[in-house]
Amino acid sequence: MSSVLINEGGRVLAAVDASIYARSVAELAAWAAHRLQAPLELLRTLERDHHNIGSDLSGSLSLGGQEELLAKLTELDEQRGKLAQEHSRILLSELQQFLSQRCSVQAQVRQRHGELVDALLESESGVRLFVLGKRGEHADFAKGHLGSNLERVMRSVHRPVLVAARSFRPITRFMIAYDGSATTRKCVEMVCASPLLRGLQCALLHVGEPSAHAAQSMQWAEQQLISAGFQPLVQVTAGAPEQVLAAQVKDRQIDLLVMGAYGHSKIRSLIVGSTTTQVLRSCLVPVLLLR
Repeated sequence: MSSVLINEGGRVLAAVDASIYARSVAELAAWAAHRLQAPLELLRTLERDHHNIGSDLSGSLSLGGQEELLAKLTELDEQRGKLAQEHSRILLSELQQFLSQRCSVQAQVRQRHGELVDALLESESGVRLFVLGKRGEHADFAKGHLGSNLERVMRSVHRPVLVAARSFRPITRFMIAYDGSATTRKCVEMVCASPLLRGLQCALLHVGEPSAHAAQSMQWAEQQLISAGFQPLVQVTAGAPEQVLAAQVKDRQIDLLVMGAYGHSKIRSLIVGSTTTQVLRSCLVPVLLLR
């Protein structure tokens, strides 16, 4: 299997923030690290607040007034930075303690200034799996928007990304969204090669009209999974992928969905396109995304 997909010596890196997804991300990452027998790291990035209050307020002041105001603003900015660091330290410490007590998993913690995407790209060579929340602390929950960091990460990284739902539940049953494309064939190959999902109940779903080509492609995928020790339940269903996948996840009580994130077919739409975005919004379970 290509090292682009599986870095057997890599760690599980979970990006956490102060959102309600923090514990779910940490617990899902601990589950993955245990299954992969890989080290776990929790990362908190502190992004700079680019809003410059000084430029808004100082224009109508005298030179002396500007200097006094800017000095106070600088001091306030330093205090805010220290508070943010302390808040981040407490968050990481609490999550670390939670995982130790709840999951018996020892996680390393790290905080870093800068953009999340930059931090993940810098770490990618030593990472086997990234874990992120579906939304971050600044996402608009009322409108169902995905976190902007999630979209940027999926455009940038090449490692698998496991997207956490709002709450964690034990994972016993997973489903692969399959369309016979190169990306979804890699999904099947990765599932077969990795211990992440080994021993769990497996479903293989093709969304589209039945055809000889679809049947042949599904037969290949089914045989690959059987050879790896799975007993896949195979189904071909017509309809809009985002609607069918969400409905099947709910009806079959699927705990985790595996799908491709990029490509030209409907199932593998770009993360900012309709299908992947809609699936992530509508599925209330973790989603393992592969490019």
